[in-house]
Amino acid sequence: MSRAVEVIVRAVILSDGRVLLAHKPGAAHTFLPGGHIEPGESAAAALRRELLEELGVAATVGRFLGAVEHAWTEGGGGHEVNLLFLAHADGLPADRPPASREPHIEFFWQATDALAARRLEPRVLCEVLPAWLRGGAGWASTMAPSERFGL
Repeated sequence: MSRAVEVIVRAVILSDGRVLLAHKPGAAHTFLPGGHIEPGESAAAALRRELLEELGVAATVGRFLGAVEHAWTEGGGGHEVNLLFLAHADGLPADRPPASREPHIEFFWQATDALAARRLEPRVLCEVLPAWLRGGAGWASTMAPSERFGL
């Protein structure tokens, strides 16, 4: 496993009870839009930059929802901390998948109560995200499954 811990910022963009998910063609899992925070960059600035790069939209970053610590061993392994924020982006079609500006990512809308059906990763998000959307903020970890706290 890599020794570096990556800090990732993720957008939770909602439309009519659905959340925007990203997918790499050929991969079995999905993830929330976003990406790495660059040195010296705030989380909000990183999220705005990533959404502009991936979707070509100017985003407003809203309420902090929570953080998920995630580690895996497949493919050489890794360790990351995902910071999740509500975000709003004008110009995203609600009636069809938004177009991606990056050829290695596709986007689509998924019902917030059916996230597990699309293999959202980190998987713990399927459990905690609906609760975080109802209010408050939280912490979850795939490293210690019993650690799911509301803040």
